[in-house]
Amino acid sequence: MNGESMYREICGEIDPITLEVINESFVAVVREMRANMVRTAYSSIIYEGHDFSCVLVDGEGQLVAMAEDNPVHIFPVPMEVGEMLERFGGDIHPGDVFIHNDPYTGGTHLNDVAIISPLFHGERMAVYPVVRAHWGDVGGTTPGSISGKNTEILHDGVRIPILRIIEKGKLNEGLLDLLLHNMRVPEERRGDFFAMLATCHTAHKRLEELAAKYGWGVILAAKDRLLERAEASMRRRIAALPDGESTYEHFMDHDGHSLTPIRIRVRVEKTGDELIVDFHGTDPQTKGAYNVGPAMAPSAAFSVIKAFLDPKGAINHGAFRPLNIEVEPGSLLSARYPASCAGSMEVSHAVVSALIGATARFASEVVTGDLKGTSNHVYIGGRDARNGEPFLFYEFPAGGTGGFAESDGNNATRNFTEGDFASIQSVEVIEQGQPLRIRELSLRADSGGAGAHRGGLGLHREVEVLAENALLSISSDKNVIPPFGVLGGGPGKPNRFSVARGGETLAPSETPGKAAGFPLERGDVFVMETSGGGGFGDPFQRDIESVLADVRAGYVSEEGAREEYAVIVQDGALDEEATQARRQAARAARRAMTLVHRDEKAREDSRRRCYMNPATMAGRGLHEGDLVELRGKWGVPLRAWMEADDALPENSAGLGADGIAILDAEEGDGVFLSPVKV
Repeated sequence: MNGESMYREICGEIDPITLEVINESFVAVVREMRANMVRTAYSSIIYEGHDFSCVLVDGEGQLVAMAEDNPVHIFPVPMEVGEMLERFGGDIHPGDVFIHNDPYTGGTHLNDVAIISPLFHGERMAVYPVVRAHWGDVGGTTPGSISGKNTEILHDGVRIPILRIIEKGKLNEGLLDLLLHNMRVPEERRGDFFAMLATCHTAHKRLEELAAKYGWGVILAAKDRLLERAEASMRRRIAALPDGESTYEHFMDHDGHSLTPIRIRVRVEKTGDELIVDFHGTDPQTKGAYNVGPAMAPSAAFSVIKAFLDPKGAINHGAFRPLNIEVEPGSLLSARYPASCAGSMEVSHAVVSALIGATARFASEVVTGDLKGTSNHVYIGGRDARNGEPFLFYEFPAGGTGGFAESDGNNATRNFTEGDFASIQSVEVIEQGQPLRIRELSLRADSGGAGAHRGGLGLHREVEVLAENALLSISSDKNVIPPFGVLGGGPGKPNRFSVARGGETLAPSETPGKAAGFPLERGDVFVMETSGGGGFGDPFQRDIESVLADVRAGYVSEEGAREEYAVIVQDGALDEEATQARRQAARAARRAMTLVHRDEKAREDSRRRCYMNPATMAGRGLHEGDLVELRGKWGVPLRAWMEADDALPENSAGLGADGIAILDAEEGDGVFLSPVKV
């Protein structure tokens, strides 16, 4: 019997108990890899922030197992392995290790460096580990490499195509030196590299022990069965949805070089047990840092669809098979050289927001308010006078998650798209490692979107600079356009970053959320205020006692209770009679507008316009250029910018045909319009 025949025979005979033991063993290997990284890494962003991920793949690059990892780190891996197989073909041997970070061929941003360490069974690659970790600096124009002002990939740092860093067990010292000599704090980078290498060696050892117990034939048969099972589970979930399609658009703030919003457009089509996710219509690649390679949009799309439809099923390549993801080459979701991809995580979060909107129509029972929706990369770099060495503080401050059917959102935490990233870095670790002092760390009151279930709160952190000087860089989104609420819920507060100096409040740049190398002085206090999640449901349906409890806990101010929930609280005491009167008046004041078709003018940008008679605008306190939300029978709002049109009748809102279709409405329908307060 030849090897393939034996393989098929084993595959047919594997029993369910052995299958589960091997499945859990795969996951256990990944978790031991994670523990090893935390224990051995040099960078605090890895051992404290958990900005790394581990995965097992097979010889074809299919995902076999992951644990509490960042899905956006993991799902580009098959493209990277495919690049390795295409470039090196049959010239891959036991003991070889490969390194990669190129966004155009499966990477994320240049700071995320992947180590691929094949493990062989005879002449075939079997199941083997890949580790991706965020290196705090990979060169480029500013400390930390990421800033909101980069304009080309060369600004982002050292771009590493798929390279063999170890050949048959021998390290290419010259190549490693070349890479590290172009990075800040090279000894820290070296330590992280060897931590990743040791983690791969640990995985090899555990997989070989597993194969010694069951044999590689059984291991590989079980792997195939597990992928098939995950695929079947996802197909069942998709098949249970009604056939149809849904389109949604989400706007990012801007690209850091103008204040023009950036559009992410997605169409989801469901037929039988498959989904097409089509991103055509997304804006072209940007001048700034807010672009991604071809692997990122599929990763973000899968994260949302898996979380909404099959949250408890296994996460492996099988679950990905029923999805067909389409991105347009040359768009910001499949950018070409020399586009900067430093802001790739902000783009990824924007794709998640767009998918939340689009999939809500198919899975309304699990829709959630929008998330904080950005990584909020913050870097402070300089020289530490205590030892003369360079220092680099890196943080990605957490924010609120959206309210949902069962509960309020979570406060200042990570979300389902970010895996096991730590929510808040330790004060002690920051102060011990850098010349910085944490002045305040608290929840940001009123930041969660109002709703029957409130969005989670963002955080407020103040960092005092103790070095003589330093440089600040920021890459963030949702500083202008905040997270949206659903089913009548309000938006969360936008992110906000500032510097307090000598009694003044300074903006780090003219483009909110995007800064590069802003000079800091001793005594400056950098203030981070992160966004809250979007609300879920009508705020006037929120239990009055819950609003009172929020006020007493400091989550909502007395003014916020009055303005957002129509609940009157004075000095911590509820005025029940005034509350009932205010809620009744607030409900009565809601007036639907008549939706009117209006041909849209050709524009230089992709902002959606909402047209309105000037008298109607004035009556509602609106001005040209204001950002508004329109809500119809569908629970997710359409965002648009106001433009006056004398030809429209009063109390009507004009949209183009495409906007009306996104709202799933018809001309003459009633819609509710509200300003988005930023």
